[in-house]
Amino acid sequence: MVCQTAGGEIPWIVGPMHELSIMQSALNVALEQARQAGAGRVHAIRLRIGALSGVVPDALEFAFEALAPGTAAEGAELAIEHVPARFWCATCTREFESEDMLAECPGCHGLSGELRGGREMEVASLEIE
Repeated sequence: MVCQTAGGEIPWIVGPMHELSIMQSALNVALEQARQAGAGRVHAIRLRIGALSGVVPDALEFAFEALAPGTAAEGAELAIEHVPARFWCATCTREFESEDMLAECPGCHGLSGELRGGREMEVASLEIE
């Protein structure tokens, strides 16, 4: 990120702070589930992240690489499933996908404000041993 000023550019380093706390929570869930199951190792963590969740998947991966070492999830695979935003059109009585909160139905071109999916942030599954 670069900030423009009258005197020129000032570079800013913007870290994935939001994603770091989200990944810490997901990792805690995975480690706790592994502990409760009597497992000593987490081989894979699968997350479902919605298109409109406000989460950047690359930043989650970066955070995982920083947080996993020294835990039972060190060396684990992180798989992130992209969940598209799905809206409901009452006029056409059907769902449709859109990457924008201002969602226009492809059938009737009416605007829909009824979001049916796409804000997910969840641990979908784990592979443990």
